[in-house]
Amino acid sequence: MVRYNYTMWFVYIVRCADNSLYTGITTDVARRLREHNGETKNGARYTKMKRPVIMVYMETKKTRSSALKREYAIKTLSHTEKNRLIAD
Repeated sequence: MVRYNYTMWFVYIVRCADNSLYTGITTDVARRLREHNGETKNGARYTKMKRPVIMVYMETKKTRSSALKREYAIKTLSHTEKNRLIAD
């Protein structure tokens, strides 16, 4: 029997209070944003001291693998290139 997974994955960028950018993936954007802002447990260590964070970019992917690949590609961009991506 073949199982189909219809979970959508999201690649996102949040802007921290110090204007730095954090890129990640999740299946639940609202939950992850609450975590990054310290409303619930499991936020990233990077964003812990840089709160509040705001969501500035998001795109959807069909698989975790494609989301991870896109996350890696975004993380290799310069700060200027990330800001250009956000602006588009």
